Amino acid sequence: MSTGSSAERLQAFREAAAKTKGFQCITALFDEGTFNEVDGFAKSGDGSAEVVAGYGEVDGCPAYAFVQNSDVDGGAMSKAQAAKIKKIYDLAVKTGSPVVGIYDSIGGRLNQGADMLAAYGEILLGNNNLSGVVPQISLVLGPCLGTSAMIAASADIVVMTKKAQLTIDTTGKDGTAEDAAKLGICHVVAKDDQEAMMQVRKLLAVLPSNNLAGAPVFESSDPSDTAITAGADTKKIVEAISDKGSFMELNGAFGTSAVTGLTQIGGSTVGVTALNGVLDVDSCSKAARFVRFCDAFSIPVVTLVDAKEFTSVREASKLSNAYSEATTAKITVITGEAYGPVYVAIAGRGANADYTMAWANAVVCPLAPQTAAMFLWSDRLKKSGNTKEARNKLIEEYKATEATPFAAAAEGFIEDIIDPAETRVKVIANLEMLEGKRVSRLPKKHSNIQI
Repeated sequence: MSTGSSAERLQAFREAAAKTKGFQCITALFDEGTFNEVDGFAKSGDGSAEVVAGYGEVDGCPAYAFVQNSDVDGGAMSKAQAAKIKKIYDLAVKTGSPVVGIYDSIGGRLNQGADMLAAYGEILLGNNNLSGVVPQISLVLGPCLGTSAMIAASADIVVMTKKAQLTIDTTGKDGTAEDAAKLGICHVVAKDDQEAMMQVRKLLAVLPSNNLAGAPVFESSDPSDTAITAGADTKKIVEAISDKGSFMELNGAFGTSAVTGLTQIGGSTVGVTALNGVLDVDSCSKAARFVRFCDAFSIPVVTLVDAKEFTSVREASKLSNAYSEATTAKITVITGEAYGPVYVAIAGRGANADYTMAWANAVVCPLAPQTAAMFLWSDRLKKSGNTKEARNKLIEEYKATEATPFAAAAEGFIEDIIDPAETRVKVIANLEMLEGKRVSRLPKKHSNIQI
C-alpha cells in the first residue's frame, strides 16, 4: 500500500469518527483545538470501540475525558471500552488531572458474557481508586442503567440533562434526572446537553487538579450586590459573602435544610455549607459528603449555622465525624441559633473548627433555651405561676441574658462576635490567615464513620 493511500485511509477514518455524537461531544468539552484522542483505533469485535477517550484543556487546564459513543452500537459496554476508560484513569493518576466521564449507553455487550462483567468490575475499581486523588465529574446525557449507574454515581459530582436516566434498575424505573436529584445522586440538572457541558466546564475551572494541588485563585473578586442582614434567607447570605455571581449550588433538591455548593470568596475557591432549622437525615448526609469532598482536595469550608436540632443520631454522628476528621481550613459563622448537639458537632470544638464567629444577635446554648430555662430557672418559674405566658417570658429572658454569643465568647468557645454586615470581610481575613494551615494526624487507615 502506498504512502498516499495510507494518508487517505487515515483521513477517511478521522472524518468518519468526527461525525459521531461521541466525538462531537468530547471536543465540545475541551478548549478548541486542544483535544487529543487516546486509542482512537482500538477495535471492539469488528467495529470501533464504543467510547471516545482522550485529553485536552479546559480554560487552559489539563483534563481527561471519555464519552460513551451512542452512535457505535449504542455505546454498549465492552472489554475494549473498559480498556480505554481504564487507560484514561491510569493517565489521570500519573499526571494528577481531573476526569470527566460522559455516559450515554444502552447497556452492555451481553454476548461477551464474563468479559463484560470483568469490564464493569475493572472500571468500578479504577473509579474508586481514583476517588480523592483527582476530581471526577460524571455527565449523564442519555441512559445510564445498572452497573454503569454505580460507576457514574461514584464520581464527586454528577451532572444530568433533563432527558437523561440514572438508576440501578435496568428498566429505567425511578431514573429521571428529577428522581436522581431528589435522591441526592445528581448534583446539577441541566436543561440540555449544551448547558450541561457549560456546567461541567465551570466546575473544572474552580476545582483543584488533584489532592496535592491548591484550589484556583481568581483575580476578579467583586463583592455581591446582596446586603447581609440578620434574619436573611440562607441562600441570600451565601450569595452575599460570595464574589459576585460565583456561587454554584450542588444537590439543591436534596436535604433542603442544608445548602451546599462551591463559590469564590475574595477570589479563592471555597466550599460553603449553610445549615438551617431542623437537620433531617438527608440534610446531614448531604452536608457530610460535601465536607468530605472538600477535605479530600483541601478546599476550605465555610459553614453558616442557624440550626436547632438533629432528627437522627446516626446521621448526626456521620456529620460530626465529617467535620472533626476534616483537616482543611474550616471557618464557622453562627448566623442564628446553635443549640446543644448542633453547636458541638458543627460549630464548636467537636467540629475542630479553626475559627468560629457569631453574629451579635445569635443564640448559642448547650441545650435548647426552652429546656435550659425550665431546668435552670425552675424556682423562678414556680414563683411566676407556671403559666404559658410566664414560661415564654422566661425563655426569652434566658436567650437574651444567658444564651448569647457574648457568654460563649467569654468562655473562649467563640473567637469573635461580629455584625452581619462584616461577615464577608471577616471570612476573607480568616481564609488568608488559614492559607498555610498544616495538620499532622496519628497514622491510621481511616475512621469508622457511620454510613
